[in-house]
Amino acid sequence: MRHLILGRIGERKAARYLRKLGFVILATNYRTPLGEIDIIAREDNTLAFVEVKTRSSGDYGLPQEAVDHRKQHKLCRMAHAFLNDRGDHGMVCRFDVVAVLTGAGGRTRAIELIRDAFNESSE
Repeated sequence: MRHLILGRIGERKAARYLRKLGFVILATNYRTPLGEIDIIAREDNTLAFVEVKTRSSGDYGLPQEAVDHRKQHKLCRMAHAFLNDRGDHGMVCRFDVVAVLTGAGGRTRAIELIRDAFNESSE
């Protein structure tokens, strides 16, 4: 339960961070039959499918390390579902990761955007 709360806090922090960087948030927690995409955003003419990983410590590795090949494959499939739903096949797309480290009281210790963290051929 606590990890779900931490995840939602991280997603809100990530969305705020992306907006500050100039992204336009199109959807959060977008549900597909395969699962949920944390954030779908547009940066200039690029559609970004964003996976947010939040940790309260580095004891179990960096947040971004949790986006393994299995998760990458699933995100690719969910992105295709989104594009099929919208009939939006002409946009340039990429997969980003936002890594959030929180401290006491949920304060942000570090937040990092990894643009183009992986592509379909790497998953």
